[in-house]
Amino acid sequence: MALPFTNDIRTLRFLAGEMTQAELGDRVGVTRQTIAAIEQGKYSPSLEVAFRIALAFGKPLEAVFLWDDGQDER
Repeated sequence: MALPFTNDIRTLRFLAGEMTQAELGDRVGVTRQTIAAIEQGKYSPSLEVAFRIALAFGKPLEAVFLWDDGQDER
């Protein structure tokens, strides 16, 4: 079952000099495998980890993670 949010971590890593998943993991205090699972939408990060990821890129949280509740905005 897909999580109700998507993220731009892969793109942001590429734009940050092709940062590896391991490098990002080291910056935010999680493993490379955790970063890979978050990127692929297989794992939902804690709020703290989500903020740490955003801070690692110097971006606000909503520039990294996008929530999709399945409802169209009208």
